[in-house]
Amino acid sequence: MTIKIGTRKSRLALAQTEMLIKTLKNRFPNVEIETVYISTTGDKTLDKPLVALGGKGVFIKELEMSLLNGETDVAVHSAKDLPTKIADGLEISAVLPRGSYGDVFVTRNNFETKDGFVIGTGSLRRKLFAEKIYPNAKFKDIRGNVDTRLKKLLNGEYDALVLAKAGLERLDLCNGEDYTVTPFDTDEFLPAPCQGIVAIESRKNSEVSKMLAEISDKNTMLSFETERQVLLSLNADCSTPVGAISKVENDRITLSLSADCKKTVSGTDEISNRIKLAKRLVSEIE
Repeated sequence: MTIKIGTRKSRLALAQTEMLIKTLKNRFPNVEIETVYISTTGDKTLDKPLVALGGKGVFIKELEMSLLNGETDVAVHSAKDLPTKIADGLEISAVLPRGSYGDVFVTRNNFETKDGFVIGTGSLRRKLFAEKIYPNAKFKDIRGNVDTRLKKLLNGEYDALVLAKAGLERLDLCNGEDYTVTPFDTDEFLPAPCQGIVAIESRKNSEVSKMLAEISDKNTMLSFETERQVLLSLNADCSTPVGAISKVENDRITLSLSADCKKTVSGTDEISNRIKLAKRLVSEIE
């Protein structure tokens, strides 16, 4: 059997696709894999903020079309880039074990914060949290893959960046010779919902979807579903500064969330009540 995997062309997307391929091969050693490279609207248009392009869907529309057209069987996504609604007939059939979920502060070596120093980020959530820590900073929008952003930092276009730690780890970029990576405290700097999770999309009820279900990480899927419910309950899009993180332990799940980067609420419940927990905490913060 041959499985066609659709992926974006960035180094991070390819690294995450390789993670899926290794997991599939380990469980199904006789399966053949074909990788299909797809350019999305979000990849092609880098001179406009995501909000102007239509939000998170710009990173998955072409991938979903390839699934619906039968050109691919699987699409690989960074889960935090998924819109709250995916295309009819498709589903998130699996998630890989979650990586680091926090954000990091990246600066050139020996850089010292000073009034008006420029932080690059395209995320309102990251901007609002970073403003609390660095009130004397200025913020400038930035687009492009991880390598492009680091290059702009080192070229002096920005003094600092806020990036996802998982992306740097998957590209082995946490220990650069010319820059310093400092993790934020996730209790004070809540990550984006589902950050650090690789989500695998396929056609509903397909043979491939059943195979994917066998490799899905159980605890990561529980967190994925819970944090996605936060977005759904808030009717959030890429312009909404939502932070959320959940942790599964001993048949219970703990969730912390913020809708405005000001007030944070937290709660714990049984795993079976995870969706109710998300809805309850959202009602407390609205």
